[in-house]
Amino acid sequence: MQYKRILLKLSGEALMGKRQYGIDPDRLAEYADEIKSVLDKGVEVAIVIGGGNIFRGVAGASRGMDRVQGDHMGMLATVINGLALQSALEEAGIQTRLQSAIKINEVAEPFIRRRAIRHLEKGRVVIFGGGTGNPYFTTDSAAVLRAIEINADVILKGTRVDGIYTSDPEKDSKAVKFDFISFEDVLQKGLKVMDTTAFTLSQENELPIIVFDMNKQGNLLKVVEGENIGTTVNL
Repeated sequence: MQYKRILLKLSGEALMGKRQYGIDPDRLAEYADEIKSVLDKGVEVAIVIGGGNIFRGVAGASRGMDRVQGDHMGMLATVINGLALQSALEEAGIQTRLQSAIKINEVAEPFIRRRAIRHLEKGRVVIFGGGTGNPYFTTDSAAVLRAIEINADVILKGTRVDGIYTSDPEKDSKAVKFDFISFEDVLQKGLKVMDTTAFTLSQENELPIIVFDMNKQGNLLKVVEGENIGTTVNL
């Protein structure tokens, strides 16, 4: 295996499958199978998931809602998604722990770094919910922060696109895909990989990012095995 410990970042929208909103149980089951294939190879897996399929704080603020209130609602949405993913993983026979940055002791453990690392060492999947626990920070920032805290080898950003392009491939048929690109080139070209805070934090801590198509069966395992899948962002 190319990596021993990974942080998998999933968007909330990814859980919608073919639906317009909410959670698609079939998509959850597919993701559980993908994650199990990696665990079976002895790789330690942590996950950060967004909440955009339920609520997005920025969107709420644009409609007149208080931004802090909206972000707190978004954090709760990530916990809901975390519970759904936890259920799917456990249905597949995978031991899982959900840790939240905001205290919801009845449904999730509080985030404690040493406990999270211990869970990973025991072969459990750890899902980090609640973002960073603070408004104005995205789940991308939460993913990078948690990856650094648990000493992950890489951030794997699972999307519906198979990498980073010169422009949006869903809108521009002439968009060109990068196999490898440096942090500096991403910034200079103005490419959207993560929000600036998250991306800069990853760059400063020399934490590579791989953007790949999570919806294609077998891709997650191929990435962990070191195949040239998606786009790798590194120094």
